[in-house]
Amino acid sequence: MNVGKRLFQYALTAKITFIAAIITLCLGVAAELGGPFIAKTMIDDHMLGIEKPFFETDSPASVGAVAYEDKYFKRGDRFAENEIKGQEVRILQKGKNFYFINQAVDEATGKRAVVNGQMTITNGSVQNIYPVKALSVDQIFDFYKPEIPGIIKLVGVYLLLLLVTIFTEFGKTYWLQSGANRVIQKLRTDVYAHIQRLPVNFFDNLPAGKVVSRITNDTEAVKDLFVAVLSNFSTGIVYISAIYVALFLLDVRLGLVCLFIVPILIVWIILYRKFATRFNTIIRSRLSEINAIINESIQGMSIIRVFRRQQQTNDEFEALNQDYMKYQNKMLNLNSWTSHNLVNVLRNFSFAVLLAYFGYGSITGSNAVSLGVLYAFVDVLGRLFQPITGMVNQLAALDSSMVSAGRVFELMDEPGEDVTDGQMPRYKGNVAFNDVSFAYKKDYVLKNISFEAKQGQTVALVGHTGSGKSSIINLLFRFYDPQKGSITIDGQEVTDIPRQWLRHHMGIVLQDPYLFTGTVASNVNLENEQITRAQIEKALCDVGAERILAHLPQGYDEPVVEKGSTLSAGQRQLISFARALAFDPAILILDEATANIDTETESLIQSALEVLKKGRTTFIIAHRLSTIRSADQILVLHRGEIVERGSHDELMEIGGRYFQLYQLQQGNTLATPSTSAVKQVASVNHSQPLPSGVL
Repeated sequence: MNVGKRLFQYALTAKITFIAAIITLCLGVAAELGGPFIAKTMIDDHMLGIEKPFFETDSPASVGAVAYEDKYFKRGDRFAENEIKGQEVRILQKGKNFYFINQAVDEATGKRAVVNGQMTITNGSVQNIYPVKALSVDQIFDFYKPEIPGIIKLVGVYLLLLLVTIFTEFGKTYWLQSGANRVIQKLRTDVYAHIQRLPVNFFDNLPAGKVVSRITNDTEAVKDLFVAVLSNFSTGIVYISAIYVALFLLDVRLGLVCLFIVPILIVWIILYRKFATRFNTIIRSRLSEINAIINESIQGMSIIRVFRRQQQTNDEFEALNQDYMKYQNKMLNLNSWTSHNLVNVLRNFSFAVLLAYFGYGSITGSNAVSLGVLYAFVDVLGRLFQPITGMVNQLAALDSSMVSAGRVFELMDEPGEDVTDGQMPRYKGNVAFNDVSFAYKKDYVLKNISFEAKQGQTVALVGHTGSGKSSIINLLFRFYDPQKGSITIDGQEVTDIPRQWLRHHMGIVLQDPYLFTGTVASNVNLENEQITRAQIEKALCDVGAERILAHLPQGYDEPVVEKGSTLSAGQRQLISFARALAFDPAILILDEATANIDTETESLIQSALEVLKKGRTTFIIAHRLSTIRSADQILVLHRGEIVERGSHDELMEIGGRYFQLYQLQQGNTLATPSTSAVKQVASVNHSQPLPSGVL
């Protein structure tokens, strides 16, 4: 699983937005780096331009001409092609004073000294002496006047570039974050959709809190990757590339000297991630475990308090929290000892190299550069460490995001069930199990199960806990598929029917029905637009819920909180029955649907059952055997096998396991069945012991 490649594929979903962000980023970087070049031009061409050669001119009215001692002079690079240049003169600075030299100067660079009206310029072993005149403040200003329009123009260009930088910074930030939000929306939607396709056994092995953590915390960490990390790294890479281009444009030799920073930065990122990935993997795992224990504690808060397990639960949470903090501190130490120190070391080292380079050049005279180039180079080199600082500061977020993305993609790589669009016509509901054997892991929990249930019949499944009742229902719903045998509906094998189509015509009522946040009505139709309001009300009325729910202030629009905790068990069960009736299933499963309700509500539900079962194939898992006396067929399960089958009267007559179970529940001794009946049971199942406990 290549995490980076898959993240790039998700980034392509918002490629236009990201491309717009990169374009504005490049424009902004170009505009920002224009500042040092403007400063270089201002220093070299205008502020220090006064030291360039001047020539006497016969055109006093020409642009750039300066009057001095009844003569007019003009900078040599400002003469037109047809203008005649007169005598060359120079203006050189020593300290705070400027001096006029009425002749050409062979070499202006070097150490300068003025004594008795003469300037000595020493360059290595060569000395040149020139007679000079000191200039007054007004005279100096006269020579600077031609530079003022150029300086004002450069300041205007700088302000324009600053304005461009402001707008491009806004565009870059907006488009990067907008694209990141779109990518994370797509990723989170895909993760949630994939969870809907995961087989049921996946959730049997992974706590709900860990799944929630991957959908929320981990995807949020991936969002940081696109919003903060991508922003800083893309900005940094573009910025650093542009800065090196600027360095080479200023001086190729200086650019080559500073190239050492790039490999150091790359090696550092690789080494950092080697350690940080290990810490972040544990951190994300502990965070998932913390979410899992919080979720479990909230769900089971009543049990925790009843059995006084607050301290033990708190200790378990504290142990996880402590471990989480330990590895967070390790990450903190790694960042504290490295990130900022690295930038400071690189900055100081690079400036030391620069100083050494110029220091050596000043001795040999081989590396002389203009003051403007030096200023611009130091400015640009200083700017180089701004993106490096941003990138290094985001290394922790980068690694955390990559680890989180890996966890998200690991979840998405779990094999899911195929989703088939459309639906099949409503089948009749003739169900047949043919020699079915099934195991969740190694040991078979169902062994050679065979029976038939015809349309309109009611089949009851009876047996002790672990006998295989729920496993039969799981196979019928195709939450699992059997290892041996086959299951057919209307003669068609269920493995040949897409799961969504198969379940479309099935309904279930659980012992502890689950209600979703919403209203009573929305819990009946589950927001299915095909089920109208009239059908909702009819379903509730048919199951007898009208009287039970009549006292609710808002009636069928009464808000329902999570799991329907504000409603009684009987109210929740009736809503669940109405839900099953509204969806009009061909096959109905009642999983101990009357186990947790009072006698009065049970009588209502028994009446509702007759409405529900009409024309449908009904499977009832029942512990209270009195509720299944009218079943067409009762299957008695023991250790994954059907040991008895028949109607209530038939099973009572043969006096076998069902008879004993019924007798235990009634709490009295019934008439002993005939000896022949007992012999018949023995001959049918001589190896099965009679029950020794409750169901």
